[in-house]
Order: sequence, then structure tokens, then C-alpha cells
Amino acid sequence: MIHISSFTVSRPEYLLLFLAAFIAVGSLTPIFRRIAITRNIWDAPISQHKTHKEPVPYLGGVAIAIGVISITYASVLIKDRTLHNIMLATSILLPAAIIGVIGLMDDIKNLSALSRFISQTVAGIVISVLLISSHNVGTPTGNRLIDAVITTVWVVGITNSINFFDNLDGGAAGTVGVSSICLAIIAFIGGQLLIAGMATVIFGAMVGFLMWNKSPARIYMGDAGALFLGVLMASITIRLDPSVHSKVAAFSIPILLIAVPILDTTVAVTSRLKRGISPFQGGRDHLSHRLVRLGVQRPTAAFILWSLSGVFGLIAIFIPHLGVSAEYLLVGVAALSWLGLYIFFILQADS
Repeated sequence: MIHISSFTVSRPEYLLLFLAAFIAVGSLTPIFRRIAITRNIWDAPISQHKTHKEPVPYLGGVAIAIGVISITYASVLIKDRTLHNIMLATSILLPAAIIGVIGLMDDIKNLSALSRFISQTVAGIVISVLLISSHNVGTPTGNRLIDAVITTVWVVGITNSINFFDNLDGGAAGTVGVSSICLAIIAFIGGQLLIAGMATVIFGAMVGFLMWNKSPARIYMGDAGALFLGVLMASITIRLDPSVHSKVAAFSIPILLIAVPILDTTVAVTSRLKRGISPFQGGRDHLSHRLVRLGVQRPTAAFILWSLSGVFGLIAIFIPHLGVSAEYLLVGVAALSWLGLYIFFILQADS
């Protein structure tokens, strides 16, 4: 069972958290855009899988990371500066920040896929050790080894999913924003107020970044932002302890919150394995690319992905308010819906 700290937040204070993160990231993003342009840090459309026509500056992820970290620590220090809460925040933010720095190095120097995977795996192991040793796994299995494996796979998988998903103007930022506000609602209702507060900060950061990242994007978050957000979302969703009747429902809720990035990664990896190429090789086989090939405009494609994430997020919100039978029924409906979407997208042309 996750430890509930003495950290409390009123409803108006959640609005303040949102506004603070929105203003911070919305203000920092153009600054880092200018820095990226000055230092010639661009995402140039030189690879075959790139879909944009002109170079777009990176470093949006640095603005996101600084905004999220600074607002989170400021809120903890202002509201309840106990060592327990500071360490809780640090256990979530520090691994994300370290992976974000590695992502920044990749944005600048183009690291190998293997080095990124190794760093993510190390982060997953560290996070699993921290969570299990402090009894902060939201839905433990009762077996420490199984918990460690599940947590590590979850962190590595979700980090890669969100990184893979960042392939459309506003796509990743909007989807993470939708997932985070749904997570905030579930955590708030369940009394996990630190998680709710952090999810609210992420939501504000995503809305602030979207002002600059929506189509046509004036800046990208890059690997620095995608990996930072991936570790962050993986860390707080694995801590979530929803008030449900069954383990099936408890394990399903975090998956539902990030169902669309998981779907995107599953479709892309399946497509690449089917074609005999590396899953880590870039390509135009993501959900966004398939929607565009169906004739959907890029801004509309982003909206569709946000909407799908919202539908799965709403299902996650409703599950804790149902009886056992209804829980199983709704989880089953969600699983079949996800499978139907997987079949639909995988049947579309790969490129």
C-alpha cells in the first residue's frame, strides 16, 4: 500500500498549480527556442521517417523539465516542507531529470539506440528499487521480484512509448496532457494528493508547451522532453493505488491512462518486426502517419489521438466507482476497444 503523506492541497490550489506550470513552461519555451536557434540545435528533416519540411528547433523538453521540477519543488516547499514529501518528490523527479539529460545529449549528439535503452533500463531498475523498498508500489503483487520486474518493464516500456509517440506536432504533448489530468482526478479522489498535484503540474506544463508545439510546431520537445515525461508518467502511474475491488482493475487503470502511446508503440513495433527491421529504427508507421495517409489533416490527427486518450482516461476514472462485475465488464470493453483499434491501424499501409 502506498504511503499517504500529510501533504494536502485544496481545489483552488490545484488551479494555482496548473496556472503556475502553464505560465512557467509557456514562458520558458520561447527562451529555449531562441537558444536552440542560436546554438543551431535543430531537428532537420534529413531522415526518411521525418515528415516536417523545414528544420524545427529542439530544447522544448528542457523548458518542460525546468518548469515541472521548479513548480513541483516550490509547491512542496511552500505547502508542506517535510523531509518525507521532499524525498517523495525527489524520488520521482530525479530519475526523470537524469534520463532527460541523456535525452538532451541525444538531441545534440544523436546517441545510439542501445545507449538510450541501457540508460532507460538502469533508470527502471533504480525506480523499482526505490518504490519497492519504500513500499510505494501502488498495486503490489506480494512478491518483490515480480514487483521489480513489472516496475522495470513498465518504466522502460512507457518511456519508449512516449518517446516513439512524439512524431506529430502537438501529438505527444496533448496526449500526455489528457492522461495527466485524468490521473490527477483519479489520484485526488483516492486521496493520493502528491500524485494528484504532480499530475496537475504536468497538465499545466503540457498546455503551456502546446502553445508553441501545436501545428505548425515552432519547437519540438525532443528526446529530452519525451524521455523526461516518459519516466515521470511511468513513475507516478506505477505509484497509483486506485480504490477498486480487483487486481485486474487496479493493473488496468495505469495501462488505460497511457493506452494510446502503448497502442502506437505496439502498432509500430509489430509493423517493423513483420518487415524484418529493427523496432528502434524510425519509420512512418505510427498512428499519426497512418491517419494522415487516410486523408486526415495533421491538426485533426492530433485531435483524434487526444480524444482517444480522453476516452480511455474517462474509462479509468469511472472504474473505481463500480462494483466488481461492472469493473470486469468495463475493463473488458476497454480491452476489446483497444484491440479493435490495433487491428484497424495495423491493417493500414505501413508507409
